[in-house]
Amino acid sequence: MSGESTPARTLWAGCGRLGLRAGAALVAAGGEVHALRRDVSGLPEGFGAVPADLAHPVEGMLPPADAMVITLPPPETPGGYETVLRHLAAALPQLPARTVFVSSTRVFEGYAARADPAPVLTEEDAPQPLGDRARNLLDGERAARELFDAIVVRPAGIYGPGRDRLLRTVRAGRPVAHRRRTNRIHEEDLARLLVALLEHPDPPQLLHAVDDAPARLGEVVTHIADRLALPVPPAAEPDPGHGTVLSGALRKQLLGPLRHPDFRSGYDAMLVDQRH
Repeated sequence: MSGESTPARTLWAGCGRLGLRAGAALVAAGGEVHALRRDVSGLPEGFGAVPADLAHPVEGMLPPADAMVITLPPPETPGGYETVLRHLAAALPQLPARTVFVSSTRVFEGYAARADPAPVLTEEDAPQPLGDRARNLLDGERAARELFDAIVVRPAGIYGPGRDRLLRTVRAGRPVAHRRRTNRIHEEDLARLLVALLEHPDPPQLLHAVDDAPARLGEVVTHIADRLALPVPPAAEPDPGHGTVLSGALRKQLLGPLRHPDFRSGYDAMLVDQRH
């Protein structure tokens, strides 16, 4: 990373674990990162603190920024994104040159019941939300585009240090839907992708953040169980094999090879970290 294309100042709205990881890379490249969140205690050295709760209007103006990343969880109430993003927009002294809004591949949940072979979904496919959470995400995407002309990123299941639910499931021997189709991305690669979107001269306006290996959940837990020398968790009943298959081809064009291109690489690295 040369730093030449790194934004001079990035405002990170909802700066949690992902924001801290990506923000550290931006700071290392010579940029400033200002973390907007309700609790700004414990921020690492080099991060600016912006205490704010976007559920309410922000008092005063936020610091000007060349770029902005929004990683706010979906508000519980329908239309909640509209409120928080309008509060954010009203407090900006100027529109950042580039904004990235992080959504989720959950917006495709309506495809999950398709029989095999499932279609491979690309950025050209229309979302099919079913539940309130997916509809809220789509509302957030729409509002972010309207207010900030935002790039939308849809990550699949994020895993990595501190995101080890599946490891705990295997250790506990809890049943899982072995036939379920799944997609994922390691947090390290997602952070790299967000930095790349801020630095790229002509990024896509919509991107799936997925690795190179969609897989049945049974394949994943079998691999983890083998590495842990534990029995493979039993199959849940019923196990109809639902789930989606998402293409990472556009992501690959933008970012190139991943550090963890599949679940084997990612979970093996997590297990090594846990042993030390």
